[in-house]
Amino acid sequence: MAFFHLTPLEIEALRLSLWISGWAVVASLGPGILVAWVLARKQFPGKALVDGLVHLPLVVPPVVTGYMLLLLMGKRGLIGGWLFEMTGITFAFNWKGAALASAVMAFPLLVRAVRLSLEAVDQGLEQAAKTLGAGPVDLFFTVTLPLIFPGILTGIILAFARSLSEFGATITFVSNIPGETRTLPLALFSLTQMPEGEAGAMRLCIISIIVALIALTTSEILAKRMERRMKGKV
Repeated sequence: MAFFHLTPLEIEALRLSLWISGWAVVASLGPGILVAWVLARKQFPGKALVDGLVHLPLVVPPVVTGYMLLLLMGKRGLIGGWLFEMTGITFAFNWKGAALASAVMAFPLLVRAVRLSLEAVDQGLEQAAKTLGAGPVDLFFTVTLPLIFPGILTGIILAFARSLSEFGATITFVSNIPGETRTLPLALFSLTQMPEGEAGAMRLCIISIIVALIALTTSEILAKRMERRMKGKV
């Protein structure tokens, strides 16, 4: 049983991972739903380019994403420099930056899950609501949002699981700072570089796998339940 006894540093890494992943999902949820709705419902010049940019973090090396974040959001970055001068807020080398990096990497999964749900919605229901006098805002919140809720829920859980596993963009953008940016993947990496760190690395590896499996299984179960419930109401 001593093998499964987590050290304070390992507990701290787990706590920090859950905290950062939670904020990553919160930060990306609103923009993710909006972008998914635009891609699913609107036609405009350059749509393919926007779609490609949204999914770009899935195909480029995470280190590239982290470096771009450093150039844009670092204390001397194009956006980060201005933000620091105006508000004193900085994202580089702190947990807020780790949350931002995780949000960017998880964003495509959230958008894709919501977009697929939007494209599966019977637009005849939306048209019927319009003929009854529903405005765009009422239509979205009373008709569309309940119908796509299973997709939103799936996207939230997938984004949370992806945030928990983020490594490359995080270590490039905010480094590997104990108690500040050292999440589970970074802590596992650090342990593999230490003499006699194999046991701790294995514990964190097992924890990461268990958390990911729980997230994926929960996503599947909840999505199916919500889908059955919504079909029963329609």
